[in-house]
Amino acid sequence: MAKSRNNLLGVGGQRKKLSRADQQGAGSARVSDRKVAEDKKQELVRKMRERAEAQAAETAEPSADENTSPAQS
Repeated sequence: MAKSRNNLLGVGGQRKKLSRADQQGAGSARVSDRKVAEDKKQELVRKMRERAEAQAAETAEPSADENTSPAQS
């Protein structure tokens, strides 16, 4: 057991290999790809919320119309 204590290869995880652009501080394409993906996700969420609100408004209107129709006749 004592001999294996000196062999710490692999302990502490792995380091990501940095490209030259990353080492020099220039942004990588990966960062811009993530931003584009986040923008697309936000746009999709916005569209889904609008559709959900429209459906909620449509379901609320007929029930309101049903309640007012018998009261008028």
